[in-house]
Amino acid sequence: MIYITKSFQGILNFGAKNETFENAKDMRKNQTKAEIALWEAVRSRRLAGLKIRRQHPVKQFILDFYCHEYLLGIEIDGSVHETDEAKEYDLNRAAELENLGITIIRFKNEEVLNDLSKVLTKIRNKVAELRNEQIQ
Repeated sequence: MIYITKSFQGILNFGAKNETFENAKDMRKNQTKAEIALWEAVRSRRLAGLKIRRQHPVKQFILDFYCHEYLLGIEIDGSVHETDEAKEYDLNRAAELENLGITIIRFKNEEVLNDLSKVLTKIRNKVAELRNEQIQ
């Protein structure tokens, strides 16, 4: 069994509170069809050997998917994200996450459900881009 120290946990989750962890746990039990499809494709390092977590707490937010090695957040958006209010919230949220050094990549439910291979290619390409930035 691997034990994660509090200091590592704080770095990994950027100081997320216990309540956020509980909400994330609940969200893992109630994933959308698109989230389930993407999770099956990326879990257990199935995508290019990347460790990707689902419903991952960061500060007061919960990312649908997160790769800590490259500080990459992957969001799957349903129709609820199409309202002006939701779009503004998503922009502000992304800006706050980017201030932490986390890059956000977004996909619509339909993209994941109808063309998963294209989504996986976009994720791999984004990781390659971030990897190159780390090297420079």
